[in-house]
Amino acid sequence: MSYASGVDEVAAAIADPVRREILTMLREGPLPARRIAARFPISRPAVSRHLRVLRECGLVHDTLTGRERLYRLDPSPLTSLSDWIAGLTAPDVWSRRLDALETEVYRTRRDRRVPASDRQGKTA
Repeated sequence: MSYASGVDEVAAAIADPVRREILTMLREGPLPARRIAARFPISRPAVSRHLRVLRECGLVHDTLTGRERLYRLDPSPLTSLSDWIAGLTAPDVWSRRLDALETEVYRTRRDRRVPASDRQGKTA
């Protein structure tokens, strides 16, 4: 799975409020599918489809114990989405470097225009 498709899959998975609620539930620990389904006013097959979407993008893993599927949260796929969001909200590295360069250029120009005695402070 490429970086972009992984981010897209995770973003699409958490876009649904039912799936976000399932993830919140699983944050407390693993749960069987029947207990997850019991918390929603939708059908068990609908909850099963939500769990499949979460499983396919890697946000949950399931294990079969007897006749029961136990689901647990795996938040690691959220890292790529989180990193992408942070890249949008954090200042651009090049922008900061160019701002620093601009400051140095102006300082150099100013220092060339001001006589050396003025830069070091005049003593009368």
